[in-house]
Amino acid sequence: MVLLSRAMASVTKPTAPHLHNLIRCMSNAPENTVYGGPKTQNPNQRVTLTHLKQKHRKGEPITMVTAYDYPSAVHLDTAGIDICLVGDSAAMVVHGYDTTLPITLDEMLVHCRSVARGAKTPLLVGDLPFGTYESSTRQAVDTAVRVLKEGGMDAIKLEGGSPARITAAKAIVEAGIAVMGHVGLTPQAISVLGGFRPQGKNVASAVKVVETALALQEAGCFSVVLECVPAPVAAAATSALRIPTIGIGAGPFCSGQVTPKFCKQFARVGDVINKALSEYKEEVTNGSFPGPSHTPYKINAADVDGFLTELQRLGLEKAASAAATAAEKIETVELHVGGSLIHN
Repeated sequence: MVLLSRAMASVTKPTAPHLHNLIRCMSNAPENTVYGGPKTQNPNQRVTLTHLKQKHRKGEPITMVTAYDYPSAVHLDTAGIDICLVGDSAAMVVHGYDTTLPITLDEMLVHCRSVARGAKTPLLVGDLPFGTYESSTRQAVDTAVRVLKEGGMDAIKLEGGSPARITAAKAIVEAGIAVMGHVGLTPQAISVLGGFRPQGKNVASAVKVVETALALQEAGCFSVVLECVPAPVAAAATSALRIPTIGIGAGPFCSGQVTPKFCKQFARVGDVINKALSEYKEEVTNGSFPGPSHTPYKINAADVDGFLTELQRLGLEKAASAAATAAEKIETVELHVGGSLIHN
């Protein structure tokens, strides 16, 4: 210590830039930020899983919108959207393919990085593209790691509920990465589904949607997307799960919705997009979206009854009640809309 003191005393007084660099190099400089303990969450910071859990617990609708590039991400950020999904649908929307299958991981990472630079507030979720996680759990984890490290995402989404997909989801969660599941119409499985076909329209398919969603929850997923399923089926799944559901063409009974209704405009596009996003957020929040015209997938009354019976047999009484209530509400709204059209 004596030698150190003498050495320090003999050093010329450092200049301001030198002092700044010296402080940066001192090991104790970042101690307060690293070890300062938990801090009050700033509402302007990134939406987290904790924030989504709080909204779900309070029954507040969750908003999710897909983006593929920096400008779109900035609009989402401005609108205060909860979740920004960088979807493999970029294969069709951006690259012009007929399906989502051709897009590669490297292409997805470009989209992820672009979105991450523009969206500073929403939780960022990146799709795992087809062919990058099916072979093994090691492949799935390695791909998910790249999406976070190289793509700048906060979480990943994977499709389907086969045993292999459930195992992959569980392995990714155990690797410390948040996973969003996806059931119903899963575009990566069109060769098996026979095209882009809605699911859950008969008893067996409806029960499968609910059971798959439950399996993804048990694997550790923080949320599940329900795509193109009848509203009573989505209501049953939402009721049966402890995690939020995000609906796309699945009716108004999910915990949240994905992607608003955009209109084609030719002037002041930025203003139009911001207005559309704000209206979408407002309609999801007040429950007016999705309405009957945006809940197109139906399940007939006989299959609803069979579905309710199967749910009760599985011990999912609460889910059966939610499905029955949803079916009644949808029927009431449709009768009201139909009557209005006839009257007009």
